[in-house]
Amino acid sequence: MKTWQIITIASIALVAGALVIASAFAFMGGQRIYTSNGTPAGTTNPYGIFGGMMGGMMGGYANGYGTTPAPTNYGQYGMGCRGWNSYVGTPNTNTAASITIDSAVTVAQQYVASLNNQDLVVDEVEEYTQNYYVLVKEKSTGIGAFELLINKYNGVVSAEPGPNMMWNTKYGMHSGMMGWITGTTAGPMTVTVEQAKTYAQQFLSANYPGTTVGDVDTFYGYYHIDVLQAGNTYGMLSVNGYTGQVWYHTWHGAFIQAVEL
Repeated sequence: MKTWQIITIASIALVAGALVIASAFAFMGGQRIYTSNGTPAGTTNPYGIFGGMMGGMMGGYANGYGTTPAPTNYGQYGMGCRGWNSYVGTPNTNTAASITIDSAVTVAQQYVASLNNQDLVVDEVEEYTQNYYVLVKEKSTGIGAFELLINKYNGVVSAEPGPNMMWNTKYGMHSGMMGWITGTTAGPMTVTVEQAKTYAQQFLSANYPGTTVGDVDTFYGYYHIDVLQAGNTYGMLSVNGYTGQVWYHTWHGAFIQAVEL
């Protein structure tokens, strides 16, 4: 084979490979990100390669920005695909019934205790139709540390997807790909609490008419905001503390009850 033919074939192979890689990146990282006024931005999710890939492998959250309904089957999410310190509580062998919220509280506290960080404490556990949500705070600062999900039927604990992984500047993926490794913060957030509430309400008015902003919890890198309907808990969203971008949590289902600790 002549030299020019070899070069031509190699060039075609490189172009084809580049197209395949580009397509893969588009598939895994092409989720749209919402601006603070509730409309999709013109740029793709800057964390999409992780958001799409992590979500797809660990439970089907392929579109974490609230543009599709929550999945009904969480698959193998939380079973240690990236080593996010999955923790198995006491299994419930009766898959027809959910573990109680009191059991979920116990599992959450046992998990946090297993981290051997005396500054971490379970602040609240909320029950939704799809899972139990857990908010963990730092006792010394009162700032949110990270968020967890508990499988309602087997007690498995996993890191909540979304902002908890992608925007958390101290306990998220940026500080340790293989678990809850305390890192350093990225500096003061430039979005204030009031601005975050405004952005959240703009988003809700555009996408969830009739809902309003509730309590706000500050995390490292973002704000966690309760969503209310007629004064009652409806769901939750997060606002990036540096960009004002809004991420609605679609994976919980309908709110049932909560325990504050």
